This record gives sequence, structure tokens and C-alpha cells, in this order.
Amino acid sequence: MIPLSVLDLVPVREGGTLAESYAATASLARAAERHGFKRFWVAEHHTMEGIAGAATAVVLAHVGHATSTIRIGSGGIMLPNHNPFVIAEQFGTLDALFPGRIDLGLGRAPGAGPQLQRALRKNLHAAAEMFPQDVVELRALLAGDPQLPIQATPGQGSQVEMWMLGSSLFGAQLAAQLGMPYAFASHFAPDHLDAALKLYRERFEPSAWLERPHAMAAMTVFTAETDAEAELIGSSQQQSFVRLRTGQPGKLPPPVKGYRDTLPGAAQGLLAHIGQASAIGSPATVRAAIGRFVERTGADEIVVSGATYDPAARERSLELTIEALAA
Repeated sequence: MIPLSVLDLVPVREGGTLAESYAATASLARAAERHGFKRFWVAEHHTMEGIAGAATAVVLAHVGHATSTIRIGSGGIMLPNHNPFVIAEQFGTLDALFPGRIDLGLGRAPGAGPQLQRALRKNLHAAAEMFPQDVVELRALLAGDPQLPIQATPGQGSQVEMWMLGSSLFGAQLAAQLGMPYAFASHFAPDHLDAALKLYRERFEPSAWLERPHAMAAMTVFTAETDAEAELIGSSQQQSFVRLRTGQPGKLPPPVKGYRDTLPGAAQGLLAHIGQASAIGSPATVRAAIGRFVERTGADEIVVSGATYDPAARERSLELTIEALAA
């Protein structure tokens, strides 16, 4: 069975609190560990009231204390928002707390407007241009390169596993050049998936960290007892996506039966587009959809995303997904 991992955005649901969101994330991570998922990743997002993972390293410490064996990490840290030295310290600390369990996925797109740039005291356009150099510097800091003028303590000599994230050809090319594992965000940006994986594999250069290309692809997955139930629990995220793309972001709403049928053609088109990398339905439906996706992409791992209004429904979805593929 292909290894499965979990991507969690730490959703904040309508009528819910931040504390409830962090508790639900810890519970979800325990469920993922219990059912045999390989990794549990949290993504960095800012100024979004429906997503509570902005302080990613802090959330990962919370998840680490709630679990004992599953790998935990960022999917990802948006490096232009930070400087490499601070990230080396943060993830070196996490590695000391949870040895051999820490992944550091790095992304280039800060996803920030002028207000956030001012709040971060960063020229994010210039920082994005420095992304390749910053990745190399961060890797040297974590390795404890003696030629560096300064050492990160904690950080140097840690066993953090670095990943390159992407939704375009840029990340694929950089991951190949640096000999890094690569994860593609096909769950929300499927357009360049096939071309990016092809480029990554063709241009991969072995490194001290990775001998051969290793690619992960993301899918939106909702598994329930029936196709109809899966569509229902998945409608909360579908509502959030449509609202985000139409300039009305907010907290995660309750599910709506038959939600897709209420949408105009353009919104239905949005959902159909991202549905290229999704598996929504009964265990048999999900097993078939993931099988087709793996056959198409040749992915070495799949990371599953998908927020539900009821946290218990997401935990059940993970359980049924693993059982479906194990069958």
C-alpha cells in the first residue's frame, strides 16, 4: 500500500474557538498515528480567521506532545516570511523535543498582500527572489556547516528532513537541483502536476540527503460509509473554497446537503477543476479514485487534505481511507 500522510490546516469552524481547533488538530494527529499514517503536516497561513496554523512551529510542538511516533512537520513554512536562521532554531528545537520525527516542508509563495508585508516588516517580493539561496543557507545551518560564520543552537546537527513544496515548475526544478524530496500541492492547484513531476524526476541530482527522486502528491479525500455521506461532510470545505475564490473567506461552515447543485456554473467549474485531485465517497469509491491518481502520477506518497465541520467525521474519514487502501 502506498504510504499515506495527512495535511491539516487547523480549521476554525463557525461557532467554534481557537482552543477547540487546536484540540481537534491534536486529536486528529492521534487518530492518524493510530491508523498508520506516515506524516502529519500543518500549513502556514496568515490573516485568515478560518485557519489557525499561522504559528506553525508552536502548533507542531502541540501536536508532538499529543503523539509519539508519527512524523510531524510543515506543509509548509513559507520561507519568504521568515529568515533561515530563525527557522533553523525553531525546527532544531522541535527535533530536540521529538527526535527523528520532524519534517520541514518549504514553500516560496508568501500569499501576502501589502498589509501583511508591512506587519511582517518584509519585502516579500524581494524575499521570494532570494528563496533558493535561503533554502541552501537553511540546509547548511541545520547540517552545522563549519564554514558558516554563525551556528544555529538549537538547529545545527539536527535530523530534520527537508522537503520542497510547490504548485508550479519552479519548485520542481529547485527540488531536483538540490536533491530534495518534493511535494506538489495538487489538492488546490492541479494544473502543472504532471509536468512538475516529470521535470523533477528527469532533472533530479542525487545529494547527501536523497539518492533518488521521491515525490508526494496531495489529494482532497473524504471517505464515509456512502458516497452521499462523503459528499455531505465534504461540502463544508467546498463552501470555504468557493467563498475564498470569490473574495468572501471566513470560518468553516456547516455541511449543506446537495451543495454543488445550488451553485452557478462558474462555481461548479471551480470545484470540478480542483476535483482532478480528489477522492470523495465510500471506501470503494475512494480506493478506486486514489488508485487511478497513483497510477497516473507514480507518486511515492499521498498526503490527504480535507476539513470537516465535525472533527469526528475527519477522524472517521482517515480510518476508512486507510482501511479502503489496505483492502
